[in-house]
Amino acid sequence: MIAALLLASAPIASAVDADIAFARDAKRIGQWSAFRKWADSDAVMFTPQAVWAKTFLKSLKNPPGSISWRPTQSFVSCDGRTAVNTGPWFTQDSRLAGYFTTVWQKSAAGWRWVYDGGIPATAKGAGRSTLRIRSASCTGSALGAPIKAPPKLSPKQSVTSPQDNGRGESADKTLGWDWKVTSGGERTLHVYLWTGGRYSEVIHAITPAPKSK
Repeated sequence: MIAALLLASAPIASAVDADIAFARDAKRIGQWSAFRKWADSDAVMFTPQAVWAKTFLKSLKNPPGSISWRPTQSFVSCDGRTAVNTGPWFTQDSRLAGYFTTVWQKSAAGWRWVYDGGIPATAKGAGRSTLRIRSASCTGSALGAPIKAPPKLSPKQSVTSPQDNGRGESADKTLGWDWKVTSGGERTLHVYLWTGGRYSEVIHAITPAPKSK
């Protein structure tokens, strides 16, 4: 009992800590209850088209058992307040189901996820067995053009939007991401990390369209 209380009160210092606490909550309070608890008000997820998580999750009842997951990679902005985590996720009976990608942002309310998606377990090069944390460079100008230069974001555009495509970036512009969903449901995600002289594409994930039934 004491150990459980200590775990529950452990400080959430990083996005990795937040993901671990999120996964623990899924087992403790229920899968969808945990998703609701940790979601930002503007969080987006996919069904396979983009939907506001707050709306989609509102009426979902927890399944008898929860999925599980663990972060094995974390790409972190220079200021440490935005991160993109990836890692394996497992079915309720502990079978590998695929690899998740979750974007986390830290505000006055603490860490909250703003994007959640995944790729199949068969995706090439998707898995890692040990945790790797890679932080953006804090040197140089982060205002140079990324690999595929998007137009400059307005404050309104920098908020994730559940349309056919969306973009986001850290406040210090050292970590950014963009995603697009085709009409058939195929989703592509790019994540860029500032390395001091340029933006490096650290994630290029493609989630295939659902198979027709």
